[in-house]
Amino acid sequence: MAARTRPLFTENFAANLESVRLFLEPEGRSAFRRLLGRLFDDIVPTLGRFPQSGRSFLAYAVQSLEAQVLLERLRAVLRKGDDLREFVVDDYIILYLIRGRRLYFLAIKHHRQLSFDFRRLWP
Repeated sequence: MAARTRPLFTENFAANLESVRLFLEPEGRSAFRRLLGRLFDDIVPTLGRFPQSGRSFLAYAVQSLEAQVLLERLRAVLRKGDDLREFVVDDYIILYLIRGRRLYFLAIKHHRQLSFDFRRLWP
């Protein structure tokens, strides 16, 4: 039987949930309620029992100098033994950190939120 890992939610994760709620608003409140149900009834308990279920975030091969620099910055803040992972479920991507017996939920995004911000790039 797998050991349980204690889940903790960061302020960024909470802010991301609010962003997802606003993003889903045109689809109605039921879409966000479904996400919350899925998150707290299925995803959090599953990752709590099997934290290695997601794929390693640091295993991606980076192709650009900018990505390499960002990856090195990220590695500099991680502690020895930290395991940064992502879990893709339904339309969502969840970034989480395993640190000892704790599971930190860092970020969540709807896959359609992961696009280029052309308005910011070309005002």
